[in-house]
Amino acid sequence: MSSLVAQLAEIVGRDGLLSAREELLVYECDGYTIEKNSPDVVVFPTTTEQVVAIVKACVAANVPFVPRGAGTSLAGGCLPVGGGVMIALTRMRRILEVNLEDRYAVVEPGLVNVHLTNHLKGSGLHYAPDPSSQGACTIGGNFATNSGGPHTLKYGVTVNHVLGAEVVMPDGSVVQLGGLCEDTPGYDLTGLFVGSEGTFGVCTRVTVRLTRDPSSWRTLLAIFNSVSDATQSISKIIGAGIVPAALELMDQGIVEAVEAAFHFGFPLDAAAVLLIEVDGLEVAVDAEARRIVELCEQTGAREVRRANTPQERQLLWKCRKQAFGAIGRLSPSYCTQDGVVPRTRLPEILEFITAISRAESIRIVNVFHAGDGNIHPILLFDERDADQVRRVLRASDAILEKCIELGGSVTGEHGIGVEKISLMNKLFTATDLETMARIREVFNPDSLCSPRKMLPTAGGCGSEHIERSSPGRRAAL
Repeated sequence: MSSLVAQLAEIVGRDGLLSAREELLVYECDGYTIEKNSPDVVVFPTTTEQVVAIVKACVAANVPFVPRGAGTSLAGGCLPVGGGVMIALTRMRRILEVNLEDRYAVVEPGLVNVHLTNHLKGSGLHYAPDPSSQGACTIGGNFATNSGGPHTLKYGVTVNHVLGAEVVMPDGSVVQLGGLCEDTPGYDLTGLFVGSEGTFGVCTRVTVRLTRDPSSWRTLLAIFNSVSDATQSISKIIGAGIVPAALELMDQGIVEAVEAAFHFGFPLDAAAVLLIEVDGLEVAVDAEARRIVELCEQTGAREVRRANTPQERQLLWKCRKQAFGAIGRLSPSYCTQDGVVPRTRLPEILEFITAISRAESIRIVNVFHAGDGNIHPILLFDERDADQVRRVLRASDAILEKCIELGGSVTGEHGIGVEKISLMNKLFTATDLETMARIREVFNPDSLCSPRKMLPTAGGCGSEHIERSSPGRRAAL
C-alpha cells in the first residue's frame, strides 16, 4: 500500500492526498453513519487524466477504489467497505459550458447542485432536479444515485435530465455516453449508468438538460388535523388530473422542528401540512390553485394558506429542504429511511409506520415526497443505547418490507448502497439479481470499483459487511 500511496502522490501531488489516520476518519462514512470504515488513502483529482492514472494504478496493485462526492448519500453508497482508495471528486467542480440556445450545460461531477442553479439565475433556464440536500450534494452524486427532489414530481428525476456523461471505466479507459442530442440511437447506456451508484465506473463529466423557467407559480400550505385527511387530499389532487410541480407532506413532529428553527408560523397543533406548488402559464396556475384549495377543503383541510411573495415562497421551501437539519432539536440521533409505495397506499404505510413506532417504542416523524409516494420516515433515538439501536433497525426493515408488500420499493432516491443489500432478495427474484450481476460484470469484471455494493451476489455483500441484525452497528447522527 505504501508503494501505491507514493505513486498516487505523484499523480495528484502531496496536497491532493490524505493518508494519516486522523485525516481519514472524516471519510469513514457518508450521511449513513450506521456503518463505518476508513479508506487507506483519499485522493483529490482535478482532471479526467488524473482519475485515469489513479484507476490504472489501483488496478495494477489490485486495490479496490470507490468514488465519492459530497458524502451526503444516506445509504452508504460511498462507504469504502474493504478499505482501499477513495477518489474524492470535490475538486472537479467547474461549469465547463452553458449553451442556452440548445439548453444544456456541461459540468464536472464535484459541482454542488445549487451552484448550477445560482449560475443559471436570470438566464430563463434552470436545472430541474433539486434534492433536499441541494445546497451540499453534487451533480456527480445525483448521477450516481438518480436523485429526486420535491420538484421531480412534475419534471422527473436525474435520469430525465442527463443527456450524456464521460466515465472512467474500472480498467482506466474513458468512454463517452450519450451526447448533446435529445435521443441517441442504440442502447440507452446513459440511462443504465445513472443510478448505478458508482459500480460501473467513475463519472468525470456530465451533460445535463436545462429546463425553461415557469412564467408563474402558486405555492400553497394546506393544514390538516389528521395525517389520513392529508393523504386523502394527495390522492384527490392527482386523481383530478392535476400534476403539481411539487407535493410534499410534513407531519406534526417535523412541523415542530422546522417552526422552532425558522419561525415561519406553522400551526404546532396541526397533525400534518401539505406544501403544494403549481407552476406554468399565468392563465393556468390560478385555476389549478383554486381547484387544489377546493379538493383540500373537501378532504378536511382546516386552512389553506398561500405564499403571496417570493420571500414567503423561499422561506416555505427553506423549511422543507432543511427539515432534516432541524431534526437535531428533537433527538440526539436519527435514521432516515427511503421507501416508495403507490400514492393510493400512502394511508396504509403511514398507519403501519405509526403501529411499528408503538410496537418498538421508537418515535418516528415523517417528511416525504407525497406526490410520487416516496416516503422518508425519520426514526429518532439515542445511539448510546444499544437496545434502541436494535429496535430502530428492526423498525426500519419492517417499514421497507411493508413498502414491498404494498407494491412499492425499498428506495426512491437514496439508493441501495450497503444499507439495503439484505432487502434486495425480497424485492427481486434470483433471476433478476443474477441478470444485474452479469451486467455489472460486463463493466466491472474484477469488482474493484465500489465493491460490495447494491447486490447480494458475488462482489456484493462480503464478509466485511456488517449484518443488519448486529446490535453493534453505530447509529445515524
